[in-house]
Amino acid sequence: MANSKIDPPSPGSRGEPLRQRVIDAAERLLRDGKADFSMRDLAAEAGVSFATPFNQFGCKAAIMQTLSQRRIDTMEIRFAAAPRLTDTAARVMLAIDTAAAVMLEEPAINRAVMGMLGTASSSPGQVWARSTALWTLALGAGDGLIPARREEALRCLPGQLAFAFRGVLSFWTAGELPDGALASTARDLAGTLLLGFTEQQPS
Repeated sequence: MANSKIDPPSPGSRGEPLRQRVIDAAERLLRDGKADFSMRDLAAEAGVSFATPFNQFGCKAAIMQTLSQRRIDTMEIRFAAAPRLTDTAARVMLAIDTAAAVMLEEPAINRAVMGMLGTASSSPGQVWARSTALWTLALGAGDGLIPARREEALRCLPGQLAFAFRGVLSFWTAGELPDGALASTARDLAGTLLLGFTEQQPS
C-alpha cells in the first residue's frame, strides 16, 4: 500500500518528534481501515508506552484534530508553491482545487478524520483557526476585489470560505457527494460568496 502523500510539518519542540511518531502511527492505522483503533492499538503501532498518546494529545479526538491540521498545512504548502496569481478570485479557486486534491489523495483516511472532528474533546482544537488562515492566504491582498468593499471582504471572507468548504466536506465525508464533485461544488459556493465583492463573476 502506498505511503502517505501528506507532507508532515517540521519538528519543533523537543516533544514534537514523539508527537509526530504517534500521528504517523494513527495515519497507518487509518490507512489499514482501522478507524476504530483504541489508544492501546495506537501506542502499539507507534512503539511507545500506553500512556504516551494520552500524555501527548489527551484523547483520540485531539489526535484527529492534529491530523486535520496536518492536511491544512499541506494545503498551504502546496498553494504557496504554485505559480503566483494576482487576481483574488483566481487565487481562491486555486486554493479550493489544491485543498480538494489533498483530501482526495487518500479519501478513506480523510473521511475518517473528518468524521471524528465533531467528537467532543477536553479542549477546543485549532482546525477553525488553521482553516481560516488557509483562506486568508488565498485571498492575499484582495487584488481584483471592489476597492470600496476590499477591507470588508478580507475581514469576513476567510471565515465564510472556511465554513463553506467544511460544509462541502461534511457531505463528501458522508458519501453524499462523489469525489469528482468535491472541488466543483466548493468552487460554486466560493463563487457565490465572492459575487458581492468582485466586479466580474468568478469562474
